[in-house]
Amino acid sequence: MSAANSTFLIISSVLVLFMTPGLAFFYGGLVSKKNVVNTMLSVFYICGLGILLYAAVGYELSFNGDVGGFIGTVHHFFLSGLDLTSIVNKDLGISTGAYLIFEMMFAIITPALFVGAVVGRMRFKFLTAFIILWSILIYYPLVHIVWSGSGFLAKMGVLDFAGGTVVHINAGVSALVLSIFLGKRLGFGKKTQIYNLPWVLLGTVILWIGWYGFNAGSAIGMNDIAVQAFLTTTVATGAAMITWMMIDTFVLGKPTLQGACTGTVCGLVGITPACGFVTAAGAFWIGLCCAVVSYWFITKIKPIIKYDDPLDAFGCHGISGIVGSVLTGVFASKVANSGIVRNGLFYGGGVKQLELQLIGTLFTIVYVAIVASVIILVLKPFIKMRVDKDSEIAGLDQAEHGEYADFTVADGPDSSDVAKYSGEFQGQLAHLNHPRE
Repeated sequence: MSAANSTFLIISSVLVLFMTPGLAFFYGGLVSKKNVVNTMLSVFYICGLGILLYAAVGYELSFNGDVGGFIGTVHHFFLSGLDLTSIVNKDLGISTGAYLIFEMMFAIITPALFVGAVVGRMRFKFLTAFIILWSILIYYPLVHIVWSGSGFLAKMGVLDFAGGTVVHINAGVSALVLSIFLGKRLGFGKKTQIYNLPWVLLGTVILWIGWYGFNAGSAIGMNDIAVQAFLTTTVATGAAMITWMMIDTFVLGKPTLQGACTGTVCGLVGITPACGFVTAAGAFWIGLCCAVVSYWFITKIKPIIKYDDPLDAFGCHGISGIVGSVLTGVFASKVANSGIVRNGLFYGGGVKQLELQLIGTLFTIVYVAIVASVIILVLKPFIKMRVDKDSEIAGLDQAEHGEYADFTVADGPDSSDVAKYSGEFQGQLAHLNHPRE
């Protein structure tokens, strides 16, 4: 085992885990204050749920064995009997245990992404049941198909360095399907006052930092590809942020902090599938294109379709993921990564890699849309999907008899508290005026 590469991978794993609480702040800052705690809980508890699912069957279904290039097989339930010291990557000296830990973190953050589409109106029990089935029937199969050596898209030559298809298109399409089945919020179309813009910035910063573990860590070792992924992630993100701010300035007359944060996330999403395969120049164009297309979709196409995705999980993760995945076939370069089979279209490799990227992207969209819809249709007769009208109006932080949270940051003192504290203050003031009494 390589101590240096294993240390790098463990640090990357910590950074990816850090992204999920960062996402909780990002989403929590964007929602109305009556749903802040519920939103943050709905993101953060997936850390526990995702870990248990992955340890039980997730790693095995993703990477152990093969059934038709589609899914793995479970021989070590809850990792019982699995040799964690065995070497899974001989070139880099990575053990099964280190690799398993790294991949586990991806299984946590991915379902947390689509929470942004259901805030304020989905029941916690339904969300939990959906995530369990979604992980087993959608996420683990996609990991196997794209990232395991025996997956059929991997064998075809589809490129996805860190999760364009597996993570972002997957989560984005899942968000779209969930938002359609849930229906529109009460008062849909009215502008919602976001709770805390500084939280949005804090969440964005945490996500950006954690994304280096996400992207550079996907090199699975401290090598030239990791450095390349780090660089391209940075360039694409900067390009997307500035592009979004420039569009905001042209459309709104000024840049906005919310727009800068949204553009940043779109750049991070878009470069994810390509980061280990493209040059800095390619990363610039990917970041720019992701910002332009996501901005156009969110502001022009979404109002026409009229689906209700409050935090634009599909508009950011789905659309930018699609753009990044497709453009990998345009900008992939052997200069950036000598291990790829062919250059992309821009570097004289012809349309072959672009065709493969289109196949991988379309397969992911169709597969996720169909299976997610089936999961919802199966669950709905047994678990109510949407909260009742009164709970939605009141906000889920206090709805359903405290099912979602035991306190709310929006709560203020009631009238009895005001009277109590007012009386205490008056007494203290009188004591100051007559200290000897």
